[in-house]
Amino acid sequence: MGGSNAGEVASALAVDAIQAHLAEAAQQADLPLIGPCDASVSAPANRLASAVRVANTVVHRESWSRSDYAGMGTTVVAALLHEDVLAIAHVGDSRLYLIRDGVIHALTTDHSWVAEQILKGLLTEEEAFHSPRRNIVTKALGVESTVDVELTETPVKHGDMLLLCSDGLTRAVRPNDIIHLLSGLEDLHTMADRLIVMANEAGGDDNTTVVLVTLRNEFQASLWERLKKRFAA
Repeated sequence: MGGSNAGEVASALAVDAIQAHLAEAAQQADLPLIGPCDASVSAPANRLASAVRVANTVVHRESWSRSDYAGMGTTVVAALLHEDVLAIAHVGDSRLYLIRDGVIHALTTDHSWVAEQILKGLLTEEEAFHSPRRNIVTKALGVESTVDVELTETPVKHGDMLLLCSDGLTRAVRPNDIIHLLSGLEDLHTMADRLIVMANEAGGDDNTTVVLVTLRNEFQASLWERLKKRFAA
């Protein structure tokens, strides 16, 4: 949360904690889950939620360690791919989009004041985009000792593109503009950089994080690697 104390510290702690918990679980199959197990989703999805809860504990604990960390927190969106199913865990207003066949689909719903108003029919999407309250989140990581993690799963396939981003992008750039840029032929790093530039040029006044991932079949990927080596030789 860029407007609060030590938001960058909270974000870094969360990333490290999530990765560490998932790495430990990969080495230790019987590692206990943190928090409840959701029987409606897979074991990998529950593990991802567990990792986010661990991160919440780490950030919350650190927020009490120093006065300049008091009240720090962060939003989070995390994805874990298991075979052809993508598990998604999120808290706050960072988002995950799926781009498939030239169409962009939001796979998360913001935990924010404006999102709640939209669901209640009190604001339109256009009004929410321009609302001075669009930066108010209703959930965040590390602010409380426990956190309610929203957990979903969706099937994915070869050729899908995933966009994980903070609200620094979505506050300034609309989905139609995002899909237009991602329809180009640039590599993922270039497109991610261009999205950040687009957010800044649109008057973005927040930190912007962008992660782009393209999914491809393992067989096709290994075939492509062999072909590249053959032509290089």
